[in-house]
Amino acid sequence: MTKVAYREIAGRSALYWLAVILCAAGAAAGLASALYMRAYGHHVSGMNNQIVWGMPHVFAVFLIVAASGALNVASIASVFGRSLYKPLARLSGLLAIALLIGGLWNLVLDLGRPGHLLATVIYPNFRSIFAWNIYLYTGFLVIVGFYRWFMMERRLNPHTHKVGMLAFLWRLVLTTGTGSIFGFLAARSAYDSAVLAPLFILMSFAFGLAIFSLVLLAGFKIVGRPVGGRVLARLKTLLGVFVAAVMYFVAVYHLTNIYIAGHRGVEAFVLLKGGLYTGLFWGGQVLVGGIVPLVLLLRRYPLDDVQGIARALVWGALAVVAGGLAQIYVLIIGGQAYPLQMFPGMVVHSSFYDGVVHSYIPRWPETVLALSGVAVVGLIVLIAVRLLPFLPENLTDEVVSAHGARPAAGSAAGESPVHP
Repeated sequence: MTKVAYREIAGRSALYWLAVILCAAGAAAGLASALYMRAYGHHVSGMNNQIVWGMPHVFAVFLIVAASGALNVASIASVFGRSLYKPLARLSGLLAIALLIGGLWNLVLDLGRPGHLLATVIYPNFRSIFAWNIYLYTGFLVIVGFYRWFMMERRLNPHTHKVGMLAFLWRLVLTTGTGSIFGFLAARSAYDSAVLAPLFILMSFAFGLAIFSLVLLAGFKIVGRPVGGRVLARLKTLLGVFVAAVMYFVAVYHLTNIYIAGHRGVEAFVLLKGGLYTGLFWGGQVLVGGIVPLVLLLRRYPLDDVQGIARALVWGALAVVAGGLAQIYVLIIGGQAYPLQMFPGMVVHSSFYDGVVHSYIPRWPETVLALSGVAVVGLIVLIAVRLLPFLPENLTDEVVSAHGARPAAGSAAGESPVHP
């Protein structure tokens, strides 16, 4: 009878404490930047009346979308019954919560007056997708918190499937709501598309799994715990499939916009005439975030070549993260930079920048605030794995094969005994 054992990390090394100090300093710097922008006005950030969502929003949306996808590993284990992923479910739930908190950290501090957030709770406007997302985000944190509790409490393991199903459905709705923030904005021709909702769901799968893979490999490398080629090969292939799906929906999104006469101007801007945004689209999103990961991730390796599989997974995941940030930047910043079409088919000029492509150069306060969200994620994960047993002690092929051979009836994520 085989069980996967979990153990918190020792946390005595200088490298661990250096990482904690750097993440804490990054979070503190982000908070200081937010206070600086509040004291001197948001003009010090580089934003203006035309570009009202800047770098903090780019990182916030990326982290929130990735939070939904990071839970995918736990969902595959408990909802779809794939035992191979069950030893990874605890870390998956932890990372989902940490990423969402990091994204909300950026989002709330970038409001200028975070206290006004309470007004949307006390006086909700349910015709606004922003109001709906407040409840979707808080609900996600509560549900995934219970989900993680059910994973780690042996007496509650038989009910993990039910909570996991709720978490799976909730995160699909959450990511749909995040994509609908842009899809419902009919005034912006770069956003006005129903395709953005399923595109965001697939983006979450790719971004979340990429970050999960990097955290998993870094954690096992730092603490010196063994990991086999089987689980890494499965993660590598799955990430490649998600990247291919994202690229397909990106093509559908742009082809749909080209077909719609009112959107052809913004498509020409993004694909051909947008300068920085065109470069980020083709070089960052398509090449770095699409073609390079597909080449790295879909290449076959023998299972005993653990180093080769791990190397391909790391570089592929890093490319997905870099390409994902470029994709969100082009969507959010590029979508605002393209002028509003006040009177379609007409040329509009005025002193209020009508018909003008807007410029945006992020300055240090909002860049520091944007990066602080990543620091918050790192700090949460580092403290959690030090205090609680989230990481399995062993992920070699022998342990994974035994764990995934014949799961017991009513098995839960990463807990129930299985027979070799």
